[in-house]
Amino acid sequence: MPEAFRHVTLELEDGTRFQGTAFGRLAPASGEVVFTTGMVGYDLSLTDPSFRGQILVCTFPLIGNYGVPAPDADRLESGRIQAAGLVVSTLSSDTSHADHPRSLHAWLQAEGVPGVHGIDTRALTLRLRERGTMLGRLLPEGVASVDVPMIDPNRTDVVAEVSTREVVRHGHGAKRAVLVDCGAKRSIVRALVQRGVEVVQVPHDHDYTGEDWDGVLVSNGPGNPEQCRATIAVLRRALALGKPVFGICLGAQLLALASGARTYKLRYGHRGQNQPCREAGTPRCALTSQNHGYAIDPATLPDDWEVWFTNANDGSVEGIRHRRRPFSAVQFHPEARPGPCDTDGLFDRFVAQLGGAK
Repeated sequence: MPEAFRHVTLELEDGTRFQGTAFGRLAPASGEVVFTTGMVGYDLSLTDPSFRGQILVCTFPLIGNYGVPAPDADRLESGRIQAAGLVVSTLSSDTSHADHPRSLHAWLQAEGVPGVHGIDTRALTLRLRERGTMLGRLLPEGVASVDVPMIDPNRTDVVAEVSTREVVRHGHGAKRAVLVDCGAKRSIVRALVQRGVEVVQVPHDHDYTGEDWDGVLVSNGPGNPEQCRATIAVLRRALALGKPVFGICLGAQLLALASGARTYKLRYGHRGQNQPCREAGTPRCALTSQNHGYAIDPATLPDDWEVWFTNANDGSVEGIRHRRRPFSAVQFHPEARPGPCDTDGLFDRFVAQLGGAK
C-alpha cells in the first residue's frame, strides 16, 4: 500500500469531481477517462498500447489482489505501462500469486504512473455512460487544475508513440506475415508464431508493399483512426495487390477507411472481456475481449464489403469482410488476453488464407 496518505482529485471536463487516495506515483496526469468492465487482467490492460493517453477506470471493485509479474515477464502486452493513470475503487494490499512478486502500487510507482483508489467507480462509470467519454485529470492535493492541461489523445498521432521504430522479425515458417504495428499487443505476435508463421513487425508508416510477404495483419492501437494517414495510404496499396489482409481493433477501422468507408466515435466505447458478438449468417454469438472507442459506419461500406460481426448489446459493427477477396477485420481481440478464447480460430482462418497467397 502507499506509504503516505495523500488526497487526489479526479476532475472531469464537465466539472465533476471525485476524491480518493493516491497510490503509485504521486503526480498529476491527464487524458481521456475510460472504463473497463473486466474482472481480471489489469496488468494486461495497463500494458496494452491501445490505452495510451487514457486514464483507465476499473469497474470491478477489488483490484491488485494477485499482484504483478516480474519486469522481464513475457506475460505483459508491451514493455511498459501505457495508460496515463489508473482509477480503482478498492486497492488490495494483500497480493498473492506465485508468479507475481510485485504489488500493483509498487509497479505503478516504479513506472512513474499515478493511481487513485477509494473512488466510487460505479458512480463514475454511470457518469461516463450518461455524458459519454470525457477528458479528465488527476490532481494531487495542492496541485491546481490550471496547472494540468487536459490532453486529448484522439487529436494527436498517438500511434507514432507506441509503434516500433524498426523492423523486427519473429519466428520461422513457410509463410510470412507483415504485422503493421500501430500499437500491437505481444499476444498477436505469439498467436501467429505459434501457428508456424514468420512475423515481420514493421512501423505503422512503413511501406511494405514492395517486399516479400504472404499476408498482412494490421494491429490494434490507440487514438482516432483518421489520424493514421500514412498507414491508411500504404494499406490501400496493399489491398490492390489482392493478398490476404486481416485487421484487429484499430486495424479494423483502418481497413474500413482504406476501403472507402468511414468511422465514428462511440459514446463511451467497448472495453472489457464480456462483449457478445453475433456472426452474420450463423446462429453463433461469441463472447469477446474488447478495447476500442471508435466504430465503423456500416452505411458507408462499399458494395463489395459486408458486415461480418455485430455487437449484440448496441448493434455496432464488430467485423467486416470483403465479399470476394481475402480481406477481413474484427473490432474485438481474438488473441483474448485478457478474455475468453471464443474467437481464437480467426487466427487459424487467416493463416489458412496465407496458404493460398502465392
